[in-house]
Amino acid sequence: MSENNANENNDLLNALNSIETVNVGDVVKGEILAIDDDKQAIVGIEGNGIEGVVPQKELSTKPVADINDVVKVGDKLDLVVISRIGNDKEGGSYLLSVRRLEARKVWDDIQKKFEAGETIDAPVTQVVKGGLVVDAGVRGFVPASMISDHFVEDLNQFKGQTLTFKIIEIEPSENRLILSHRAIVEEEKAAKREEVLANIQAGDTVTGTVARLTNFGAFVDLGGVDGLVHVSEIAYERVDKPSDVLKTGQEVKVKVLSVDPDRDRISLSIKQTLPEPWDGIEEKAPEGAVLEGTVKRLTSFGAFVEVFPGVEGLVHISQIAHEHIATPNDVLSTGEKVQVKVLEVHPEAHRLALSIKALKEKPASSELEKKQSAPRRQNNNNNSNNNRQNVVSTDDDDAGFTLGDLIGDQLKKAQDSDND
Repeated sequence: MSENNANENNDLLNALNSIETVNVGDVVKGEILAIDDDKQAIVGIEGNGIEGVVPQKELSTKPVADINDVVKVGDKLDLVVISRIGNDKEGGSYLLSVRRLEARKVWDDIQKKFEAGETIDAPVTQVVKGGLVVDAGVRGFVPASMISDHFVEDLNQFKGQTLTFKIIEIEPSENRLILSHRAIVEEEKAAKREEVLANIQAGDTVTGTVARLTNFGAFVDLGGVDGLVHVSEIAYERVDKPSDVLKTGQEVKVKVLSVDPDRDRISLSIKQTLPEPWDGIEEKAPEGAVLEGTVKRLTSFGAFVEVFPGVEGLVHISQIAHEHIATPNDVLSTGEKVQVKVLEVHPEAHRLALSIKALKEKPASSELEKKQSAPRRQNNNNNSNNNRQNVVSTDDDDAGFTLGDLIGDQLKKAQDSDND
């Protein structure tokens, strides 16, 4: 063999050896050679002269409406080999993807954040049964139980929102990414709780928002920690149910009664931020004033009537009506509206003496006597019946006298004869 032929063979072998082999999963560089009628990009893979195909859906992680808006002939791209098309005898080519290479990079980035304990931000793209789907560069899923720290009935409110998530589980090979927003909410609340508890003190007056209502009180959000306003501390007047006077979301001013950091408990009062109901009572209810009130309680000795929120006065049983009554329940009922006249005011003792009968016209004496004598006549009739049983019947003028009357007369006659 001539020296020239030997050199040519060596050059051919070197050229063949320089051709890089292509395997599935490899990352290669390619140049866009053409865009065919099937909306596919024909790519020449650098280093070996082999061609590959990139379908439109594999050009980006985001939907592609027009392939010409994404690539053009001459563009050079980084691509991942997905599979082989055809065989060596047919020349063969490769199915390539930009989208999956980008996704691989996203998975790598998420994996690093997961290992470092970092969070990610992602928009909610779908509401599905059991949770939310988010776009984290790859598909992420948020179970319903991991969306918030409380039950959320309508998940559609989160669609389109960009939220912060903690990475709970990641498995790139199975395209599984489980995220939690609840963990973020709980961490934020814990931080705010510590801040509030460190700065709030008994006696402080602060503003909060009614978070929840129960039968025994209202929980008020103070900006990261809830405090309880017991039903007895909502208002000076009696409150049967907190929902009668408060609404969820309502802003309220509260006074801090006590703080227990160890138990994360704060006791609050709304009524102690309000004017004391007895303040200025002498001006609001001077002696002689006529007021409208509500009967709050009935006792054996009278009726307590509320004339202002938190201000009750006593109508003694003798001041309820001109006629005699056995018990206030005979003429009054709890919840009844009545007109009262102020008889006495004792601000320091928080006492008001009231009268209902002072505002009513006194019946004529004959009429009053009839009303008051009615029970007496009944008693007298009973006594008369008893006395009749002691009457001694005779045929003389003593008829109709009682036995006591006759004995009394006989004793008097005996005493007169002794004196003679």
